[in-house]
Amino acid sequence: MSDSIRDRRVQYETAGLDVGDLDADPIAQWRRWHDAALEAGVVEPNAMTLSTIGIDGVPDSRIVLVRGLDARGLVFYTNYDGAKSQQLDNNPVASATFGWLDLHRQVRVRGPVERVSPEESDTYFASRPRASQLGAWSSPQSDEIAGRSVLDDLVAATAERFANAEVIPRPDNWGGWRLMPTEWEYWQGRPSRLHDRLRYRPASDSTWNITRLAP
Repeated sequence: MSDSIRDRRVQYETAGLDVGDLDADPIAQWRRWHDAALEAGVVEPNAMTLSTIGIDGVPDSRIVLVRGLDARGLVFYTNYDGAKSQQLDNNPVASATFGWLDLHRQVRVRGPVERVSPEESDTYFASRPRASQLGAWSSPQSDEIAGRSVLDDLVAATAERFANAEVIPRPDNWGGWRLMPTEWEYWQGRPSRLHDRLRYRPASDSTWNITRLAP
């Protein structure tokens, strides 16, 4: 098994990527690549691996789904009492990676984070399926539980609580975070591991410098 992992080789026979191929706005470029991934049938093209700094100082990563993107940054939603929110409250910075491996592409971002407004969280929560709303109320995210039955019982109790409610309100301890990138990197796989890496960094409040990095 270890030999097969060691010796596995896939040549990335994809077109090159140069500065002139990129949009001047990294967000517009992200949308371009996201749409290409969606059209190519990539599963969950809005999924990113979010890395935070644990309370113990050790990096921690997990995959989350981006549910909003504009000039302010990338938005995802979660339980504010869970481990990643505690980490972000303690050290409000993060990095994230989108891996569109079918297209031999990835995008890396890093920057500070902030909680989104309660109004934004309310709007997104109202758009969720009812079962997901019940789950947000029920799950003590990141807490140890004795078994799946504990979670099932919590969901059942929550469903009974809101059985006659046409609208389920957002829990106070659930909402959005916004990652506000100060750096973007667009990566395109190339043959012989000589990949193309192009990095955006701010030049001013509204423009970005794009530079090439060695693979």
